[in-house]
Amino acid sequence: MTSDPLLSVTNLRTAFPIRSKVLQRKISEFVAVNDVSFDLSRGQTLGLVGESGSGKSTLARTIIGLEKPASGSINFKGKELSNCSPAQFRKIRRNMQMVFQDPYSSLNPRLTVRDIITEAWKIQAGEVAKTDWNREVGALLERVGLDPDHADRYPHQFSGGQRQRIGIARALALNPELIICDEAVSALDVSVQAQVLNLLQDLQDELGLTYLFIAHDLSVVRHIADNVLVMYHGEAVEYGETETVFTNPQQDYTKQLLGAAPVVRPWLVS
Repeated sequence: MTSDPLLSVTNLRTAFPIRSKVLQRKISEFVAVNDVSFDLSRGQTLGLVGESGSGKSTLARTIIGLEKPASGSINFKGKELSNCSPAQFRKIRRNMQMVFQDPYSSLNPRLTVRDIITEAWKIQAGEVAKTDWNREVGALLERVGLDPDHADRYPHQFSGGQRQRIGIARALALNPELIICDEAVSALDVSVQAQVLNLLQDLQDELGLTYLFIAHDLSVVRHIADNVLVMYHGEAVEYGETETVFTNPQQDYTKQLLGAAPVVRPWLVS
């Protein structure tokens, strides 16, 4: 692992305009992310925690290009993303993928699993030769613990945990270096959460993946993250090594979060 971070965010600010009802003029703005900075090293996991509405998902969506930053810097693999043309960003974007919270709504119900995975190769032409698509789909399904023979099934024919594995396979299709997991296990049963978390860790060990892992469950974050960033009202209020933050929090808000957290789940104790 190199000393240079894979992802470096500096003084990032994301705001949304508030407009008048009559003429739709901008009269104010809502600041969802305010002056957030952090580094994420290759092969590591940064846990992003905070209450609902703290700006976690907006931060992730800004990093991956789904929202436009008002100011600040997003540097990925030494490239400043704010200076990229659309064509340049599209090339970079294949190295940054996302696994969404709800496996029931994040997969197109009209597409088979095969179509869901190969869609990435249709958009990013030339990534995988079309003659290899069937073989690669099977290999991806095997990698996430699914039967390759089920590639022509539809999402509704799978359980919630299996659907999330399909979402992970879709994210892996372009061989990304960074995967953003936005509450990726929160919609799953507790036992299934453990299976998906173990899969994510195995994939990280095998492929050298880097994760930005967003969660409200502090037990999950403590289990999977190397470092943690605590957000409150769009700002980063605490940032450091996971065990240090959990055992010796410096900020009152972090202490309140930890104090309100449930007892660590047995399956998360190594």
